[in-house]
Amino acid sequence: MAEQERMVEAVLFASPDPVSVRDLETRMPHGSDAAQALELLRKRYEGRGVRVVQVGEAWVIRTAPDLGFLMQKETVETRKLSRAAIETLAIIAYHQPCTRAEIEEIRGVSVSRGTIDQLLEMEWIRLGRRRMTPGRPVTFVVTPEFLDHFGLESARDLPGLKELRAAGLLENRPPPGAMPVGEGADESETDEDQSELFEEE
Repeated sequence: MAEQERMVEAVLFASPDPVSVRDLETRMPHGSDAAQALELLRKRYEGRGVRVVQVGEAWVIRTAPDLGFLMQKETVETRKLSRAAIETLAIIAYHQPCTRAEIEEIRGVSVSRGTIDQLLEMEWIRLGRRRMTPGRPVTFVVTPEFLDHFGLESARDLPGLKELRAAGLLENRPPPGAMPVGEGADESETDEDQSELFEEE
């Protein structure tokens, strides 16, 4: 098992992307237990400068959160998302899998193709299974890249209403009924309202 642990460590260290247990087992000798080796390796790295963390269904070596400041560059290139893209991404994250029609129903305005294409290009969302309803509409779900960017193990780790209110993210929303859904809002207006909520690392 010690040798298997070394193999897992070597693969994770060399891989730029998270690696699944299945991928590890295809690389390791027949009969290896990659899952157990991963758990031992994760415990071994607790409290160290780097950690073995789970991202969705895969595993990766990451810098310890409290040491992240050491990795910061003097200049950071950020990629801002429009308000429309942020709202669309949030709806997909909290309601996945959801269709375009469901996104538009929640937002109250139509979703432009450019908004969806931008999130797909960033690889923060992907196409899910088609709904078994008339027209068989495609659904959207968040990706492991999205989870990795925000340090989440799964979508279940997204903050709830209490956490969002505590962070002040829900206080400025108008009360229900203050403005009819979709009134005075269209995609071109929301696209111009830039936000730094999501920044590319």
